[in-house]
Amino acid sequence: MTSPPAENTTADPLGFAQHDHSACVGDTLAAAEARCAADGLRFTPVRRRVLEILLQEHRAVGAYAILDQLREEGFGSQPPIVYRALDFLVTNGLAHKIERLNAFIACTHPSHSHAPAFLICRLCDAVAETHSSPARGSLGDAAKATGFLIERTVVEAEGVCPSCADEADR
Repeated sequence: MTSPPAENTTADPLGFAQHDHSACVGDTLAAAEARCAADGLRFTPVRRRVLEILLQEHRAVGAYAILDQLREEGFGSQPPIVYRALDFLVTNGLAHKIERLNAFIACTHPSHSHAPAFLICRLCDAVAETHSSPARGSLGDAAKATGFLIERTVVEAEGVCPSCADEADR
């Protein structure tokens, strides 16, 4: 696994930035394949396809929507198929669960370990991933003051994305 990126909480979140989406998908799949190979993990066809489905748009996708697509493509129709694939992807840092939406999104930085934060558009459910630093700032200060060791945080901010900003003003 490569080193974590420098903390940069002001970087443009990929989900809202204009970018070459086909390169985004290809680069993320290549990084996932490399990570699985380096860590000795099985990146099965179902796991790969679930990640591809998550990469189609920068939106969180529910497990049953993924299952419907897998069923149409002949991968199977039982919920455990998708839940096992999602569990593998989340456990290995290739996807994240968006708690507020009870849905999943592909990790935009699968080649390094990081503490993501999510910006969720309340109008279109677009999700952008950015970096957070929970061990720093007021949460880190509170944890340190009480002797608490932060192991995991979920940072989700709800608002309006740039594409929906005009609609929100109406």
